[in-house]
Amino acid sequence: MTTRLFWVSVLTLLFAGTASAQDVLIRHATVHTAGAQGTLQNADVLVQGGVIRAVGVDLQAPASVGVVEANGKPLTPAFFGGITEIGIEEVSGEAETVDSAVTLATDQPMRPEFDVTLAYNPESVLIPVARMEGLGFTLLGANTGGSFIAGQGGVMRLDGGADPIGPRVLFVKLGSDVLGKSGSSRAAQWMLLDQMVGEARGRIPADSPHALLTPTGRAVLARYLAGNGRIVVNVNRAADIRQLLRWAQRENVRIAIASGVEAWKLAGQIAAAKVPVFVDALADLPGDFDQIGATLENAARLHAAGVEVSFAQFGDASHNARKIRQYAGNAVANGLPWEAGLQGLTRVPARVLGVDDKLGTIAPGKLADLVLWTGDPLDVANVASQLWLGGRAIPMRSRQTELRNRYLRAAGALPRAYSP
Repeated sequence: MTTRLFWVSVLTLLFAGTASAQDVLIRHATVHTAGAQGTLQNADVLVQGGVIRAVGVDLQAPASVGVVEANGKPLTPAFFGGITEIGIEEVSGEAETVDSAVTLATDQPMRPEFDVTLAYNPESVLIPVARMEGLGFTLLGANTGGSFIAGQGGVMRLDGGADPIGPRVLFVKLGSDVLGKSGSSRAAQWMLLDQMVGEARGRIPADSPHALLTPTGRAVLARYLAGNGRIVVNVNRAADIRQLLRWAQRENVRIAIASGVEAWKLAGQIAAAKVPVFVDALADLPGDFDQIGATLENAARLHAAGVEVSFAQFGDASHNARKIRQYAGNAVANGLPWEAGLQGLTRVPARVLGVDDKLGTIAPGKLADLVLWTGDPLDVANVASQLWLGGRAIPMRSRQTELRNRYLRAAGALPRAYSP
């Protein structure tokens, strides 16, 4: 393959999202529905028009519907990739390819109206890499730039589409990591947050010389305070989580916790408040003073108390989105029930993020976003053998596999990278 043909093949992969949906009958699979039906042995899933039409045993394929023989292999909903910047970060060390944070004038840095989905690039080379690992959707997250109020994101299906689905999410970060963006004190974070709430609810005049928010920012924050969208708060220390729960109850807002390294210490309170947690399931050592209580049993203890648990990684989550399965697998190895681990990658994030009418379970009427695995999907020794998004079989190739194949060729008169 010439260099030119190589890049043509890569671009073909990136534009694969425009292909039409397929009709298919996936037969004789171990179907992990992640829903009310649980796990079905030797079952079939019928897909028509990109939507799941039937789930059962001995289903018949209508005329012109192709058949895929699963031979008992696991079939799951497409997995959640966690909170990432896939599509808004291409090369983390190259600023012009990173669109996840905003830093504006220091006199008014709080910009909840900032929406990272507007910069999403559906042709990102990270998308095929993630899809090869069985990932079908991700929560596009905003990072803190000039403020601990990071901005908005949303759920992106990795099907090549350009627009988010479901409601937007507002991202906030609390604790020691953002002290420099919030008056050098955790107490100042609550002071500033309370002032912003006062502005959004009209208790502080819009023309106040000390206003923190723009008119658009007030409107956006007011929407979340009214319950129209979830606020995802990255926080680890138990003391900070306690204050967060009190604030959310006082202001009557819908929150979720991200990372939550010490969340297990308040598991009962979190469960009572019906607050879900996107757990950092590999946090087992105190990386800073906010994580002294780190334990690999965090997810298991939260689940046992009745908390809805999903997963997210916090460190190059976009380029290493594949590790999300390892997070779930580690949580299972440390006491989380296997079904809860699977649901943490499927049903739970879909419900928490308001897209469970389309994603997260294998059931009639849901989008046919499905993965056939070589074995237990929470064991990283196994891989995704086929991903379907909207019933369309996704090419199980990426720029990485194309590069691998290019350099695996036998040496000849020319270097391996070239062909005559």
